[in-house]
Amino acid sequence: MNTFEQLGVSQPIHQAIKEMGFENPMPVQQEVIPYLLGDNNDIVALAQTGTGKTAAFGLPIVQKTNVTNRYPQSLILAPTRELCLQIAKDISQYAKYINGLNVVAVYGGASIETQIRSIKRGVHIVVATPGRLIDLMQRKAVSLKTVSNVVLDEADEMLNMGFTDSINTILKEVPKERNMLLFSATMSREIASIAKDYLNNPKEITIGRKNESTSTVEHIAYTVQAKDKYATLKRIVDFHPTIYSIIFCRTRRETQEIADKLTKDGYDADCLHGELSQAQRDSVMQKFRMKHLQLLVATDVAARGLDVDHLSHIINYSLPEDTESYTHRSGRTGRAGRSGVSIAICNLREKGKLRSIERIIGREFKHQEVPTGTAICENQLLHIIDKIQHVEINHEEIEHIIPLAYEKLAELSKEELIQRVVSLQFNNLLDYYRNNNEVETAKDNGRNAGQSKRKGRNPEAGYSRLFISVGKNDKFNPGCLLDLMNNNTNQRIDLGRIDIMRNFSFFEVEDDKAQFTVDLLNNKRWNGNKMTVEFAESKGPTSDNSTKRKKRKPSRSERGYTAARGPKRNKKNKRKRNFESAGSR
Repeated sequence: MNTFEQLGVSQPIHQAIKEMGFENPMPVQQEVIPYLLGDNNDIVALAQTGTGKTAAFGLPIVQKTNVTNRYPQSLILAPTRELCLQIAKDISQYAKYINGLNVVAVYGGASIETQIRSIKRGVHIVVATPGRLIDLMQRKAVSLKTVSNVVLDEADEMLNMGFTDSINTILKEVPKERNMLLFSATMSREIASIAKDYLNNPKEITIGRKNESTSTVEHIAYTVQAKDKYATLKRIVDFHPTIYSIIFCRTRRETQEIADKLTKDGYDADCLHGELSQAQRDSVMQKFRMKHLQLLVATDVAARGLDVDHLSHIINYSLPEDTESYTHRSGRTGRAGRSGVSIAICNLREKGKLRSIERIIGREFKHQEVPTGTAICENQLLHIIDKIQHVEINHEEIEHIIPLAYEKLAELSKEELIQRVVSLQFNNLLDYYRNNNEVETAKDNGRNAGQSKRKGRNPEAGYSRLFISVGKNDKFNPGCLLDLMNNNTNQRIDLGRIDIMRNFSFFEVEDDKAQFTVDLLNNKRWNGNKMTVEFAESKGPTSDNSTKRKKRKPSRSERGYTAARGPKRNKKNKRKRNFESAGSR
């Protein structure tokens, strides 16, 4: 293995990173650092979060900076404020022993006037989010004409967030003669297009296989009924007493509800979603990074770019709509060579999505049973025992009260003392799991989880199947359905399987919320047209070819006839008589 000195890192920078705990370069650093130290060398680097990317591009950028020229020499683009601040902080630490090197972070949600003043005082390295940088460019507060190094960090995230046009606008202002580095966790068509348009004969560096999950992450799946998801989440958290985790949900409403439930049940939890102000986001993240929070419940959008060390678990309470997003989620644990666990809580309808994720990450999920109450209590007890065994005893601080403890507990035997300690710690937990049924793994019941939409009409146990009169031709999709539900109700309604057809759709809701959902959505408008929402079991078409249902013809009595029906006429004879009548006229 090469050392940092062998890679060409200068002595002042090496001294700084040694104090930060850097001992040996990581694989991505060994590949990138010597290449970037050259001239006009472009790179596309595919690597997961936590593989040492910031140092890979940050060390060469710091080393190539001429501090005597007080203008922007390097530009680093990041998708979020949090990542922007983290990169700026790390680079400033790398440059600790380089006098006069200035790093400025520019991002939305902070005073633009303050950022302008920092730039005017002289800046060598600009770390920016695309939106705020364009604001500064439009105000003529920053020029990119002197930039010789450009880094797109988490480029796939930026493109997913809709920054494609902003990136194009920015890169057109950068000199053609520059080093350019594009970092991404996945190689999509959009990333390949950016590389083709703006990079000059780039070297492609892949750490692991393309789009593959890091080898230090274990992937576990629990398949349960949708109604049991929250109970499963609690059992997972209780089973791991030292858990430090981000829990991913699909919508802002679900994120808030799960965080509120966890807090009410006594867990150190909070949420992160798009409706929070920047001050609220900062407060939540500060508490989470300081481990005052054990659990952070977040949406994908809110969690993009978060850089949090030492996460033990990632929990997918809801699987992402975009299967490639799973790579980003799971990559937030198992960082810097440490092990981590990514857990998926799913129902039978999501087995197909699990297989899609397996193909993308190049790993298989371990399907496990939900922890039992007995197993949870045993794990919690072992944790307490471990804490007792390793607690540091401050003899001087407690020596004046220990005699009192000895006196009060003198009549208890060792066995009785241990029993009382266990009871004190676990009575509530034991009561909870004694009074709650175990969560069973959901079974297929002989149905193929991958069966077609035409055949898979039996709803999951505890769910009702509903018909809605809009489909693909109406530009209707699962996200549209979620928006309809979120915009029209203030309560949580769990959805099961969603089948989008050409002219109509089916979806599943919990039995006790089915009639409410029908009443809620029926006659609501979609794209200006009223929708029909009704129970699919007895109403609604059964295939996409029967959009118009035939009405039953009324009976003779219903039409007012009382006399007996006469003999049936022969159609051929009827036609013959008609011809004869016509001929006699």
